[in-house]
Amino acid sequence: MSDTPAYRVAPGADISDDATIGEGSSIWHLAQVREGAEIGTDCVIGRGAYIGSGVRMGDGCKIQNYALVYEPAVLAAGVFVGPAAVFTNDHFPRAVTPDLAPKSASDWEPVGVTCETGASIGARAVCVAPVTIGAWAMVAAGATVVKDVPPHALVAGVPAKRLGWVGRAGEKLVPAADGTDAWVCPTTGEWYIPDDSTGGLLLASSPLAHAPRPAELPDHDGTDGPAA
Repeated sequence: MSDTPAYRVAPGADISDDATIGEGSSIWHLAQVREGAEIGTDCVIGRGAYIGSGVRMGDGCKIQNYALVYEPAVLAAGVFVGPAAVFTNDHFPRAVTPDLAPKSASDWEPVGVTCETGASIGARAVCVAPVTIGAWAMVAAGATVVKDVPPHALVAGVPAKRLGWVGRAGEKLVPAADGTDAWVCPTTGEWYIPDDSTGGLLLASSPLAHAPRPAELPDHDGTDGPAA
């Protein structure tokens, strides 16, 4: 790859002069970045990937080989899009009008997929616009998403349905042992609680700090009766 002061571009990549590429980003062979696209810092655009005109991507995103991100998609920081995943952009896709005339840009209204911070889209998944993939949610490989995915949800299948919850580390969460409706990451120890405003989960704490806890049983010395 040839170095530039701001970002790296591999031979054969097609980047519009009107696109904005953040410092430290890498654009690999045969990738195409269209006019008006905004790519954040430290992003990776894999071989053969397509980034549509006006697509906006936050810092630290990773778009794997041959993924197709059609405008007007919006990706927040840290989003992962797996190989050959597709973000659509049309409610009613047709090549022609009812009288078989070729459709022009004025004959349809593009709609986009929105991915919130840290969301992950698996290989060959299809996100059918307009949908929102919530923060830190995970879409399994091969899934077809036709409705919004709440934060921290793990969804799979066609159409995609929630199978569980995942934490920021990507591990499947387990129910808290204290009998509350909290969830715990077995890797990091982070606790998550339901978020009624989104239908998903919300990070409750740092590992083991200020998290819901089972009440401690009092020490019994015999004066207060037997322990339960």
